[in-house]
Amino acid sequence: MSPLCVFLLLAVHLDPVLSITFYLPVNSMKCLQENIRTDVLVSGEYEVSQHPTSLTTLKITDSSLETLYIKKNATKGKLSFVTQDYEQIEVCFSSISPMGTGKVPDQLVILNLKHGVEAKNNREMEKLEKLTPLEAKLKRLERLSQSIADDFTYLSKRWKEMQQTNNSTNARMRLFSVISVCCFLALATWQIFYLRRFFKTKKLIE
Repeated sequence: MSPLCVFLLLAVHLDPVLSITFYLPVNSMKCLQENIRTDVLVSGEYEVSQHPTSLTTLKITDSSLETLYIKKNATKGKLSFVTQDYEQIEVCFSSISPMGTGKVPDQLVILNLKHGVEAKNNREMEKLEKLTPLEAKLKRLERLSQSIADDFTYLSKRWKEMQQTNNSTNARMRLFSVISVCCFLALATWQIFYLRRFFKTKKLIE
């Protein structure tokens, strides 16, 4: 039986935390897609309810289909990786069982995915820096503010790139239109002279 693929498109550029719970039918696959910018830390936790006859696999790939993380017989664990480029990562859970659909109950999947400043372990950083609770909160706000500023800078850069692409496309379309009009005028002129010479040859016109 071929796996059933269900894609849940999640555009969460400004929300650094993704928490989702769903049921995974046996012999099926469910995937989640998320766009994440360059050089961003991604971490998360997952938990999958188990059945003795089911084998669940967790696989994370980027837009180039390169595997970022894979775990066979996934039950419960943590994951972490850093994006190398502007990526559309795809998180897929697949379940395989020889007993077939209808004979095995659906598996409950819990996924918590974080990226950016939320993906960092704040408690460990506070211990290393030996900060007071107030200083720790201010430090976290500083990191969050920096993350928001980086997001706006990235969006501004993307907007400029898209504007340049749009202007370039418009210029090419204008040039193509001018060339097309010139070609049509040249063809029409050639047809007029050709028909005039043809009719003169047949002595239909003087």
